[in-house]
Amino acid sequence: MAQVVTSRVTRQMVGAIADGVFKVLLAAVYIAGAAPLGRLLGTPAWLMAVSGVALLIGGGIEIRYLRSRSMRTCTRLMIAYDSGWALASLAGLLLVWQGNSAGGEVWMGYQTAAPLAFAALLIAAAPAQMTSNTHAEGAAR
Repeated sequence: MAQVVTSRVTRQMVGAIADGVFKVLLAAVYIAGAAPLGRLLGTPAWLMAVSGVALLIGGGIEIRYLRSRSMRTCTRLMIAYDSGWALASLAGLLLVWQGNSAGGEVWMGYQTAAPLAFAALLIAAAPAQMTSNTHAEGAAR
C-alpha cells in the first residue's frame, strides 16, 4: 500500500513564510521606488536600493531555510529582528521630531544591515533535529 506523505505546516510556519514574503515584496518596492521613496524619507536613492537588495536576500533566505531550521530558532530571530525594527523606527522618528534629517537614514540603515544579519544567523543556526517518528517514516519507505 502506498503511503501518503503530508507535510506538517503549523501556524508558526505560515507566519514565518508570510514574514519572508513580506520582506521580498518590500524589497521590490524599495528597489522599484528608490528615488521617490528616498526623497520622501530624506535618504539617498542608493540607500533605498541597497536596502531593497538586503531585504530581498534576507527574505529569500528566510523562506529557503524555514524547513531546515527549528521554528523556535526562526521565531526567536524574527522577534529580535522585529524588535530592532521597532526601536530603529522609534529612533528615526525621534530624530525627525527633533528636526534632525538623519531619521530616515537611521531607519533605512537598520533595514539594510538587519536582514543580512538575520540571514547570516539563520544560515549559521543548527539544522532542525529530526524526531524519531520522522526517522521511522523515512525507514519505512
